[in-house]
Amino acid sequence: MKHLNLLAFDLGAESGRAILGKFDGEHLTIHEIHRFPNEPVELPSGLHWDILHIFRELKHGLAFAAQREGHVDSIGIDTWGVDFGLLDDRGELLGAPYHYRDSRTSGILQKAFSIVPKEEIFAYTGIQFMQFNTLFQLLAMRLQNKRMLDTAHRLLFIPDILNFFFTGLTVNEYTIASTSQMLDVKGGGWAGDLLAKMGIPTHILGDIIPPGAKIGTIRDPIAQETSAMGVSVALPGCHDTASAVVAVPATPAKHEDGMATGNYAYISSGTWSLMGVETKKPYLGEHVAQFNFTNEGGVGGTFRFLKNIMGLWLIQRCRKEWQKEGEALSYDALTHLAGQAKPLVSFVDPDDDSFLNPPSMPAAIQDFCKRTGQLVPETRGAILRCALESLALRYRMTLEQLEIITGRHIDTIYIVGGGSKNHLLNQYTADATGRIVIAGPAEATAIGNLLVQAMALGEVKDMTEIRQIIRASFQLEEFEPREEARGAWEEAYARFKILIERG
Repeated sequence: MKHLNLLAFDLGAESGRAILGKFDGEHLTIHEIHRFPNEPVELPSGLHWDILHIFRELKHGLAFAAQREGHVDSIGIDTWGVDFGLLDDRGELLGAPYHYRDSRTSGILQKAFSIVPKEEIFAYTGIQFMQFNTLFQLLAMRLQNKRMLDTAHRLLFIPDILNFFFTGLTVNEYTIASTSQMLDVKGGGWAGDLLAKMGIPTHILGDIIPPGAKIGTIRDPIAQETSAMGVSVALPGCHDTASAVVAVPATPAKHEDGMATGNYAYISSGTWSLMGVETKKPYLGEHVAQFNFTNEGGVGGTFRFLKNIMGLWLIQRCRKEWQKEGEALSYDALTHLAGQAKPLVSFVDPDDDSFLNPPSMPAAIQDFCKRTGQLVPETRGAILRCALESLALRYRMTLEQLEIITGRHIDTIYIVGGGSKNHLLNQYTADATGRIVIAGPAEATAIGNLLVQAMALGEVKDMTEIRQIIRASFQLEEFEPREEARGAWEEAYARFKILIERG
């Protein structure tokens, strides 16, 4: 076993990072060597990603890694889902990729259901309905008579675009493609019949490549520019949640129903909270559509059966708003403020459309409480506590739905990702659900990315070995539900359910 220098590019809605992983065959150590802001750009045409800025920063990260270590064995890229760019027949990018929070998809779901019934779309794809899924972005583009779609030769998702910039090769990685709501959940390929009914061209869609593959090496001009020669480009789970779920440090188990998971659920906690279980087959029953769950592609032939919850976006946007007002508060300071506020007073539905991209998140939280007849949080601490407790209560509701659908009791919740560092939310989650919460690793996405790269290079065998390496390499923290808080959280959950049922 040779020692590997692996480089994970982990791109989120706020920032991008280059994480260097050093793997000796038994342990993985990680170091952040580059970080850069990743903010959308408002243009006359709408809200876009600055993809060229992102690529420039990735090259900087590769150059730093090569300078530091002398050589880099491979790179792997993971990003958020659904967003894409279009190439023409010369391989030129047709405009800046749209941001999923752009307003052009407002109201698109009802237009889509008038073309193909909601139940039929779900039967094809098994994917949770969200207005910004790629399927609906493309439909909005077609309905708005965008010439770009008519002239497009190839559709690439965000990590696919960046892989193309590095290698010159156009591939669609499976886990990122699965977020699009354009895959046949049963067959695994593109849902051609559905796309045809929507009037979306299928010739722009390429071959789907599974994670854990090595697709090539970086182009010579990039190698010379970064002084990084002969670097392999591997496919991790290119959707960040797919990589994060790889790093859930659980012991695999099997059940009679063919599931790959034991009696635990995971929450990949960051801008979004992705809560679910790993399975070997999709769930497509009545309750799945009713509860709006999704069957996304995972690593190692699995499905990520989960629900998207708005997540720490609520906290991030509050912080940004207060920064504009002249007070730059750290996340630790925000957590302290929340912890000092009165508990379990008012709640919001984190998934309400009003929180998708409001001009002011604090005002949106206050307005929700006002129009639902609750006490309006006035202080920053009260606003933050309202958001965090609401997330914990949404986790409980999602947990109960998971148990109904899967038919088994879940006794442990693994929280991975950056949100696992929020001890207050971890404790609220344990209290609200009555389950043990195990938090960490915080860098789950990068860790999963790095170890799937090692698998692509033939140095790691499978998911079982990956999770053994993670448990041996990183510390975890356990949170138990507090018995003295049980009654208060039960009463709060009863109020929360009424709030959600009233819409």
